Amino acid sequence: MQLQESPTDIKGSGERFILAKFVYSFGIIIFGLALGYIFQILVIRKLIKLPIPIDDLRKLLQKVALLFLNPVAIVGAIWVVSIKNVSLIALPFVGLFALLTGGALALGVARILRLAPKKTGALYGCGSFTNIGSIGALICFVFIGETGFALVPIYKIFEELSYYAIGFPIAKYYSSSTHTEKVSDHLKNLARDPFILVALSSIVLGGILNLSGVPRPGFYRTVISVFVPLATIMLLSSIGLAMKFRRVRDYLPECVSVSVIKFALVPVLATSLAYLLGFGKIEGGLPLQVVIILSSMPVAFNALIPPSIYDLDLDLANSCWFFTTAMLVIVLPALVFIINQI
Repeated sequence: MQLQESPTDIKGSGERFILAKFVYSFGIIIFGLALGYIFQILVIRKLIKLPIPIDDLRKLLQKVALLFLNPVAIVGAIWVVSIKNVSLIALPFVGLFALLTGGALALGVARILRLAPKKTGALYGCGSFTNIGSIGALICFVFIGETGFALVPIYKIFEELSYYAIGFPIAKYYSSSTHTEKVSDHLKNLARDPFILVALSSIVLGGILNLSGVPRPGFYRTVISVFVPLATIMLLSSIGLAMKFRRVRDYLPECVSVSVIKFALVPVLATSLAYLLGFGKIEGGLPLQVVIILSSMPVAFNALIPPSIYDLDLDLANSCWFFTTAMLVIVLPALVFIINQI
């Protein structure tokens, strides 16, 4: 005689599954950052000697993740995803809206807190620049699977463009630096950037294979399940190799303000826009779930670049990055709960 699971057993199993998703995703994030940071400390104290300089190792990890692992996973995910609704054309614009809104809100906060120009410029980057590619992609993959992961590169199509064409000039505006590199030079480099070209090529190739009707090989699912977390570990380890801890308490008002922007205001606004565009009615609400996750991610490590080159408050940016990344221990369970309600 076969026993049926009681509703209590089913509920318990579901809760354990949700907890497992949280532990797995957060564990990968912590492991990646810690691995890189530990290696950095060991190298600084000369306890180990790397065959290549630590900066070269960082770049190597990023190249392997962004030029090989991620593209292979993106092609495979888009290959089988069902994108039949033309409303999804708006997905990249929702992503751009989230980035620009975060930056605008940060400028509003800077005005309220009466921050000096150098702090204002740094805060703008923290409000706008978002960790979509490494942490966001991983969370989408773990929480909603391959189909959710396939929408990540589409959501972030305008990410780099918004950073270089909008974010960097605004940051420079608030700087007293005499740095003379032109925005046009940034854009030219953007058009030749192999990371961007490979990412866009992956989207196009995946789309062509999707439309061709050629079945995806069965082993590809396993490849994706390995490549996505491995790429995240490599990218976060590269961050850990350069991570510097500062006195976060000196910037607590800014850190809390950026957290409210990142984890409350932007997600509410971006999700509302996605809902009005009908994303909740497409593929069981999949695009809406993707927007919820990606618009709720912490400060990107790229937010540390403008303060570095434009003589802004680097300690403020570093503190906001660390604080919002640490906040994932609270944000991820909330995201799991919200996603499971859709």
